[in-house]
Amino acid sequence: MNDAAFDGLRTVAVNGVELAYREEGQGEPVVLVHGSASDLRTWGLQLPAIGARYRTVAYSRRYARPNEAIPEGADDPMLPHVDDLVALVQRLDAAPAHLVGHSWGGFVCLLAAIRHPELVRSLVLMEPPVLSLFVSTPPRPVELLRTLFRRPRTAAAIVRFGISAVGPAEKAYRLGDDEAGFEAFARGVLGTEAFDRLSPERRAQAWDNVAVDKAQLLGEGFPHLSDAEVRGVAAPTLLMHAERSPQFLRLLTDGLEELLPNVGRIEVPEASHIMHEDNPRVVNEAILAFLGG
Repeated sequence: MNDAAFDGLRTVAVNGVELAYREEGQGEPVVLVHGSASDLRTWGLQLPAIGARYRTVAYSRRYARPNEAIPEGADDPMLPHVDDLVALVQRLDAAPAHLVGHSWGGFVCLLAAIRHPELVRSLVLMEPPVLSLFVSTPPRPVELLRTLFRRPRTAAAIVRFGISAVGPAEKAYRLGDDEAGFEAFARGVLGTEAFDRLSPERRAQAWDNVAVDKAQLLGEGFPHLSDAEVRGVAAPTLLMHAERSPQFLRLLTDGLEELLPNVGRIEVPEASHIMHEDNPRVVNEAILAFLGG
């Protein structure tokens, strides 16, 4: 994955920004929505596979490369990304679309389905960090106590993640040590072994987008998400979790699985959080089976 991956991209204007995208195939529209510390390059092994059967669009969210960079010191809240996704689907005449979202992008897809169900045909969500289904971000003590009473394992995992990853990353970012901030957070999300296995190209992609990661971590946090909103999602949904992902991500996925009314779930073996890169064969086969079913 290098800058050659940006050759021949198209752009679409939505909500005052230009979003780069690549499109392959014909048929029902599928839109791929990337997570943090990445851009459309992360879907390099999905676009041709899914594009062989469907009209498939992979785009870079606002501020992700090669789009215009985030202004210094700006926040990067999630809801404008939801609005961008909705506008992109409409501008590309791709509604209703199958939405495939990884991590932060999965949360964006879920919120799009809640707010604009008429635009969403189905959802594939890969470990969306739905922390605000349980606590605010940052969490208030009373919320942690309530979650500890209702879901002790989830509460404990959230606290551990905050202490081991979020806290050190925020501290480093505020001190201007972006490299240490990124590494602390990435190790927490991927696990130390998976982080150490990242290729130079994948590290470069993450570093290309570190300013966005920093803005999201230091910003206002995730929008509120209620049980009722998740229960109201009618679109068929496939949840994916990775065999080697940290426990808190699996427990957050458990919470979604309990609430979504029309849901299936698979575990991706031999993979951590970036499961579509770690084990693309299993991920691609699962997505195509789900879409075809």
